[in-house]
This record gives sequence, C-alpha cells and structure tokens, in this order.
Amino acid sequence: MSRANSRRRALISAIVCAAVVGTAQPAVASTVADGGRRHPAAPHSSVHGVEKAVARSLASSLARSDWRARVRAATLATEDADLQALTDKAGSLAGKALPASVAGANRRVAALKGLPASTGSLLRVRLGAASMRARLTPDVTPWVAVAASDEHAKTITAYDSRGRGHTVDATHVPTFPLYVLDIDAAEAHKAGLRVLRDQLADNGVSTPAPQGAHAADTAGWWATKVTAVEVNDDQEPWFKGAAEMFSLVTGFGQDGKARVDSVDMPYLDYDGTVYYPNQILVNWSNYKYNLADVVMMEDDDDTNYKSLAQALTTALLTVTDQGTYIPLVNAVLSAMPDSWFTDDPDYVESWYTLARNSTGRLNGAAGNGWMTVEPYFVEQF
Repeated sequence: MSRANSRRRALISAIVCAAVVGTAQPAVASTVADGGRRHPAAPHSSVHGVEKAVARSLASSLARSDWRARVRAATLATEDADLQALTDKAGSLAGKALPASVAGANRRVAALKGLPASTGSLLRVRLGAASMRARLTPDVTPWVAVAASDEHAKTITAYDSRGRGHTVDATHVPTFPLYVLDIDAAEAHKAGLRVLRDQLADNGVSTPAPQGAHAADTAGWWATKVTAVEVNDDQEPWFKGAAEMFSLVTGFGQDGKARVDSVDMPYLDYDGTVYYPNQILVNWSNYKYNLADVVMMEDDDDTNYKSLAQALTTALLTVTDQGTYIPLVNAVLSAMPDSWFTDDPDYVESWYTLARNSTGRLNGAAGNGWMTVEPYFVEQF
C-alpha cells in the first residue's frame, strides 16, 4: 500500500471513529539542478511545472539591472505584484521572451485549474517573507523560487540569473532575499468557486430548494451561523503565504438527492488564529433533514474545480435517500484522489451531524479545528 493511500485510509478511519542573483548572490549551500550532482526529482503538479518554467525565465531576466529595479520596486510596494501587468508595462526592459512566456503560462494555468479564459492574469511575484525587505538592496539579484507542490517538502528549488537551480531549506525562512512565484490564490479561488457552484448545479447536486418547501417559514429561513472558528494546521508553510479556505456543506436536498453547497471562507488566512466571521454556513431551507455535514478544505495551486465538481457528483449521486439522515463526509473524502490529502486541495477538518438547533463550540472530527455556531433566522424584508 502506498504512503498516500495509507495516510488517506488512516485519516478517514480516524474521522469515522471520531464521529461515531548579481553582485551580491546569496551565500547558501546549494546544488545545481541542471548539471553536476542531482537529487531525485520530487513529483510535482502540472501547474507547478508551468510555474517552474516561468520562474526560471524570470530569474534569468533579472540580470537586466533596469528590469531588476522595476521588479524590486513592485515587490516592495505591494504584497503580490501582477507579473503579466508588470512585464506588459516594462516593455523591452523585461526582454523579448518573458512577456510572451508569462501570457502563455497564465492561459495554461487557468485551463489546468478548470477556470474560464476570462479569468485573466493569475501569476504573481512576491518577496518570500517580510524579513527579507532590508536585504533586498539594488545591488542584489534575488533568486526566484516556486512554492513546492507538497507542503511538507523539506526543500524548494530557487533559480539564479543564469537559470541554475539551487536547493533552499523550506523549513526556515531564508535570511537572503528571494522572490516566490505563485498564483493569485484569492482570485483563482473566487473564480473556482463560481465554476464549482455552476458545475454542481448543472449536475443536479446543488440546486435551489423549490419554492414553498417550507410553507411555515414564509417570512424567512433558518440558518446556522459561524460566530468563531480556528484551525490548528492550515497546511500552509512559509513559502505559500495565506491560505484560501472553503467548506463543503453536504446533506439531502428537498428533492431527496444528495447535495453539496460550497461556502467561501476568505478571512481564514492563518492557523492558530481565532476568527469571528458571523458567517452563514448552512441554509436549512435547502435540506430535507435537520442534519448536515461540513468538510473544510484549503485551495492549493493545482485545484481543478471542474474535476472537483465531477468527483463530488460521482460520489454523491450514488448515495440514495433511505428516509433518514446518512452522513456524507465519507462519500466526499472517498471520492477525492490521494493527492488531495497532501496538497491539492488540502483536507483540513470535518464536522458531522450539524443540526438546525446546534449551538456552542463544535470540535472537528479530525482534531484539527473547532467552530462555535448558533441558530439564526434570516427574515424577509
């Protein structure tokens, strides 16, 4: 049995039991990836491969002092600089190859994530950590790294201005400045959730409740509101920045079919922090029974929202209404590929048997998070 399968099955079992660079190059130890001694290649995702190609090109382009100064100013002025906008405005300063490479990479990333072409520019470049700002002087040519596809990676690869790859410790923030090439997770996540909702609705597992489903509640509908939430581990190391969290609420719809509703949680950026969102989590008018499940996940670069919707549809449409509540968390988790339990998108936590009258603190089944909830009646105007 593979390590991924072992981890996945152990995780599900635990949940079930719980429920029931230039003149100043950085001086670090490194290995050249393109020649000389090689380390075994770590498996990486398709989006990660696109990012690596752009990172190498960007690193090489930084040999141009004027362009290097432009990138330095942009990364010091904003948390994430739009790489395509930056290259478009720079014109010939960025060289001939980089702008076309970035534009093509943006299109490939959108397609790989199951997003429409209209999503626009997704590639971003940022300084690896705030502590690097003081060392990002004009005479330094930073390396360019791509966040590893595995959040448990011990090293990441960074490229210098000659296109050579160097191994960098991923467990500690480097003292030297380097750029991290990434995607605009917030924008991709927002567009992805639209795709997910549309796909689920098209497949009949996320349709609105029929009018008059709750005749007694004509003045509004009952909801469960999250008043506080915290996760212990959001699966995000230093080189990946803030997390992009969302939850899948599952239960049986008014039509007796299994359904899933996605709920964005854009405020849940970091682990070990308590957030007080007062956010609607469950709209009970969508559900037949007074019980639902919640699976919390973190979106990573290679999340393909069309594939996620297809996997959920395949799993949930095989579960039939037996006239009573059936937990759907297991069906959701079993439908997901092994990689989704490592970095695409990360499983974070789950809650079973959430009821309309649930109130107070609810610990997650995996022991990785908690939330406090309360019933809330949404009144009509």
